[in-house]
Amino acid sequence: MATKVLDITKEHCPMTFVKTKIELSRLQPGDILEVLLSEGEPLDNVPRNAVEQGYNVIGVEHVEGTTHKVIIQK
Repeated sequence: MATKVLDITKEHCPMTFVKTKIELSRLQPGDILEVLLSEGEPLDNVPRNAVEQGYNVIGVEHVEGTTHKVIIQK
């Protein structure tokens, strides 16, 4: 099982989930993607969209300032 980190803190919706989805498509089943993103729309949309697409959102953690980490398992 591999873990990959994707930093989309400078991206805006809808590109936040587009980039997340592309990265998830490159992973093997069971792999983990840690997505670094900003609070607000990305923090609301990325976890929700991941679940809607059938991925397992393991958790959401505050990193620092307005940055959060969403942990998604393929």
